Amino acid sequence: MDNIHLELVPLAITCTSSDCNANLHCFKFQKSKMSVDQKGACRECGAKLVNWNRIHKKDILDIGYTFKSLKYELFRHCNWHVDIDIKAINHARRKGTKGLFIAANNRIKKYVSPATPYRDGLQTPRQGNVIFYAQHATASCCRKCVEYWHDIPQGRDLTTEEIEYLVNLIMAYINDRLPNLTEEGESVPKIKM
Repeated sequence: MDNIHLELVPLAITCTSSDCNANLHCFKFQKSKMSVDQKGACRECGAKLVNWNRIHKKDILDIGYTFKSLKYELFRHCNWHVDIDIKAINHARRKGTKGLFIAANNRIKKYVSPATPYRDGLQTPRQGNVIFYAQHATASCCRKCVEYWHDIPQGRDLTTEEIEYLVNLIMAYINDRLPNLTEEGESVPKIKM
């Protein structure tokens, strides 16, 4: 039998993709196509599944509802369920939760917090670090996503409280997806390719 090698093609999913039949939507407001009363509804089918007033309170104690709502969006859902690459897992294991907390805080401050981040919308890679997965899953990847999901306006620096909120969302994602991380990190050998 011939060796058959199937090459997997990555799904072409962007932050504006939707699959409404699978109850996976896109809530990103499209100013040119929606009236103000449609803001917060799926841009494709009009479904209103999210209590935006509740999300916009930014209550970390209501994180269960926030995460449930984020998972209604196709792009966020994929980042909650995709396999995290081994490089990202090993990096997370080396850092531990303390190191990841510091790294997430630094990342938000440098790449998301400024009033006008460099290349906003493109500053967060899709793989290679569990923090990237977390940022996309929690809509803390760019100012556009932070604005429409967390009601934090663009054009000004984030406050200390807003940075803390986004970092706490990232860490909750990491704790959910990689529950066996140590606090201080561990020695993990490099993978030779």
